[in-house]
Amino acid sequence: MNFDDYRGIWVYLEVKDGNIAPVSLELLGAGRQLADKRKTELAGVLIGSSVKQLASTAFTYGADVVYVYDNPIFVYYRTEPYMRALLDCCEKHKPEVLLYGATPTGKDLASAIATDLPTGLTADTTILDIEEDTGLLLASRPAFGGNIMATILCKKYRPQMATVRPKVMKALPPDPSRTGKIVEEHIELREEDMRTKVLEIVREAKKARIDEADIIVAGGKGMGSKEGFQLIHQLAEVLGGAVGASRDVVEAGWIDHHHQVGQTGVTVTPKIYFAIGISGAIQHVVGMQNSELIIAINKDPNAPIFQSCHYGIVGDAFEIVPLLIERFKEEIPKVKAAADVKEEIRHA
Repeated sequence: MNFDDYRGIWVYLEVKDGNIAPVSLELLGAGRQLADKRKTELAGVLIGSSVKQLASTAFTYGADVVYVYDNPIFVYYRTEPYMRALLDCCEKHKPEVLLYGATPTGKDLASAIATDLPTGLTADTTILDIEEDTGLLLASRPAFGGNIMATILCKKYRPQMATVRPKVMKALPPDPSRTGKIVEEHIELREEDMRTKVLEIVREAKKARIDEADIIVAGGKGMGSKEGFQLIHQLAEVLGGAVGASRDVVEAGWIDHHHQVGQTGVTVTPKIYFAIGISGAIQHVVGMQNSELIIAINKDPNAPIFQSCHYGIVGDAFEIVPLLIERFKEEIPKVKAAADVKEEIRHA
């Protein structure tokens, strides 16, 4: 391949509920850093129906160019039409790097693109960097059960592609004064040629999402049992927070999988994160290490979690947590903003 033909850092702009998904805005922030290092453009690819107006949001968050495929055939996500549109764009404009959010849609689309383009794909990336001179993307992710960080390279092919976990990158502060170039693209697709049809959209009752919570109280196997784990629920209720858990807790059946924080669960970045009875294995830490304030409670003074927290309490959770619950009930008579609760916690 002639690498000189490939230019620019691209982000697939996933659309969710009529807006650009938060993970795509985070990737624009990461992509901006990569593009500036390579002295090249940052572009977004927007596919959907009546989505052209969303390009202004992409410019606000750092994009220079947005390629838009706006057609009723894209009203619902389906692998085939979205894949054909993105392949068309890649063949025309040849990006050096193409990033996707590691969401169900992003993972599906990225893997489909990787089967057609002569290139590879790094999945669930948590760290991104690029060599300034060569343009080689350094995509790092936990490997071997989270015990090491592996940096994966694609030396022989372009574009270099990666899916990136939500919440591990930071979106840039929005700048409404930024503008950019919209490139309207077209591809001939007929509904009758599509092999899948969307007959009906059935929405589940919305569950509390821990990746959107400002306060998370997470418990581990140190809570001893499902009954002991109820202390985690009680503290979370007092603080107006969400409940998180380690993998061991989920596998023991104490709580549902969507509460799991870590490499095989959810990545979270709350303002306050309690890690109670959690040893601090790298598989868990990788999912919460970017929290603004981490408070650990563990009776083992040598527990690895104390290397990853801002405040650590060595002691029995069954003695400490009830005391915290009572104190917070006194200090926080009603749920406040997370920033206010954060100050109350510091004082308590």
